[in-house]
Amino acid sequence: MKIQIKVSPGAKKEEVLAGEDGQLLVRVKASAEKGKANAAVEKLLGKYLGKGVRITSGFSSRKKIVETY
Repeated sequence: MKIQIKVSPGAKKEEVLAGEDGQLLVRVKASAEKGKANAAVEKLLGKYLGKGVRITSGFSSRKKIVETY
């Protein structure tokens, strides 16, 4: 299943929120350097969904598409 998300790196608190448009907002503490935020997104979203998650599109963008497996 593919899910479109919006990422907010450098947040004070790690959380997953439902946005007004139905898109998930993922806030992570990690900075957007050398893939640190992407790794944190995959880990946090995986815990939230209870499935494995990988980013398939938007590696250098705040808007990403992730796929569960």
